[in-house]
Amino acid sequence: MATRLDESEDFRKLAEGEIASCEGEIAELKHQIVLLLVPSEETDESDLVMEVSAGVGGQEAMLFTSEMFDMYQRYAAYKKWKFEILEYFPSEIGGLRHAVASIAGFEAYKYMKFEGGVHRVQRVPKTEKQGRIHTSTMTVAILPQPTEMRLQINPKDLRIETKRASGAGGQHVNTTDSAVRIVHIPTGIVSECQQERSQIRNKEKAMQMLCAKLYDARLEEETQKRNSVRKIQIGTKGRSEKIRTYNFPQDRITDHRISRSVHHIECFMLGEEMLDEMIQTLREYADYESLMEIISENEKKNLS
Repeated sequence: MATRLDESEDFRKLAEGEIASCEGEIAELKHQIVLLLVPSEETDESDLVMEVSAGVGGQEAMLFTSEMFDMYQRYAAYKKWKFEILEYFPSEIGGLRHAVASIAGFEAYKYMKFEGGVHRVQRVPKTEKQGRIHTSTMTVAILPQPTEMRLQINPKDLRIETKRASGAGGQHVNTTDSAVRIVHIPTGIVSECQQERSQIRNKEKAMQMLCAKLYDARLEEETQKRNSVRKIQIGTKGRSEKIRTYNFPQDRITDHRISRSVHHIECFMLGEEMLDEMIQTLREYADYESLMEIISENEKKNLS
């Protein structure tokens, strides 16, 4: 009798193990099916230009902007992407007013596109003497970098100006006409760069930023034509939308698009596994929304 009970227990454990294994395989197969059904966007394989800007909150917003910029630089290193600073305007006490960087590497835009929008921080600033919690914001814009095939610019449509660099930027500031400003005459879109000593390098970087801005404007126009109503707005489409809150007193990060909260802000701001996991979750949610859109459109076609 005892032997039979032992055998039953062994079979039960074996069955439980197989069930767990099969459930894992089923979940993975479901994920693969979704990936096959959801069409990839033409920009997913693109490199990108990232713009960060301090928002509401004065010096505290600038300090947070600097921390966020550093987080993304570390994330690029974590993903083995190339990170190059195109513009950098620091504040007086070590913060950051505005910065632009190019990020290049495998699926860089496919991951980073979910970071575009308003990031909010709640904490006691270093400059606060009475211990009050302040709320500040900063904005991230993610612009896909077009290939020459996807975007062609007529040189006659450009007005290129040179001037002396100003503000923070090293010994070369105000000594040579190294700063470059490019205006795309048909749209009025402007790009400028004074980061480098060389006028040629500044022109290259300004052109890189201008191409990204023009391409993004074209994509935004196409998106509006499709009248997409997705919750997750990608890239610059949600630049006025509050996407994430970093609550330091409660050591909590909340992504408002998917109502997901995680703890350990210090670890999250390292720009490694925790940030990558958050972005992966956003990607899965966006794929699910895309799939629901496709199913809904097919149902409408079948009804008509």
